[in-house]
Amino acid sequence: MAVISTKDGAEIFYKDWGSGQPIMFHHGWPLCSDDWDAQLLYFVRKGYRVIAHDRRGHGRSSQISSGHDMDHYARDAAAVAEHLDLADAIHVGHSTGGGEAARYVAQYGKHRVAKLVLIGAVPPLMLKTPENPGGLPIEVFDDFRQQLAANRSQFYLDVAGGPFYGYNRSGAKASPGIVNNWWRQGMMGSAKAHYEGIKAFSETDFTADLKKIEVPTLVMHGDDDQVVPIDDSARLSVKLLKHGTLKVYAGYPHGMATTHADVINADLLEFFEG
Repeated sequence: MAVISTKDGAEIFYKDWGSGQPIMFHHGWPLCSDDWDAQLLYFVRKGYRVIAHDRRGHGRSSQISSGHDMDHYARDAAAVAEHLDLADAIHVGHSTGGGEAARYVAQYGKHRVAKLVLIGAVPPLMLKTPENPGGLPIEVFDDFRQQLAANRSQFYLDVAGGPFYGYNRSGAKASPGIVNNWWRQGMMGSAKAHYEGIKAFSETDFTADLKKIEVPTLVMHGDDDQVVPIDDSARLSVKLLKHGTLKVYAGYPHGMATTHADVINADLLEFFEG
């Protein structure tokens, strides 16, 4: 397997396919780089070099005990980008990976990044605070932690078979393959990393990162996202970005890059080539 070792001892697995302008994909919680299959195959056939890594404690990366916070996530992404000497790269982040990508671009990507895409992403801040009254209360994330600790396997099935892909909506028909693949990816990773990662994706404030980003940024979000509600994420993020554009998808769920890959891929390609 292709892996790099970080300074604090984590081994980070990555995929690196094709040639051409690089696109680096940052996956959501608690998944791995496999969640980008539909995008990796599409863009490698379009002549791009595609890179996707498994976050520390996720997928095939090592189940290290420490560093399950956004600063380490961004630093690990930077280590992969530096190891592969990526230049003029496009970074695409989904959900938690959107936070990771935003922090990476803001802190490490000044001379390496051409464009950024945030899909159903957690910035600027998910948690409800006095300064962020539209956020989700801490009890929501405490419940995530309780369910994960009690029965992680069932919790992941419930998430994938329900709100993540909108399969809990009236008339929706769940795809067993999509649900099982989500569960498979989740169960590959470390329970400790996933437990601690809830704090990372819910309590990290990306306001300063978004303000610092100078590259063109496309913010893509479904207006029926039940995991990261659009009004307190994408609609706020685009106001903080210097060169941000918001594209809203009517009725699309959080996992729209999978359920509506044909639409999302075509829109990504238009942004990349524009």
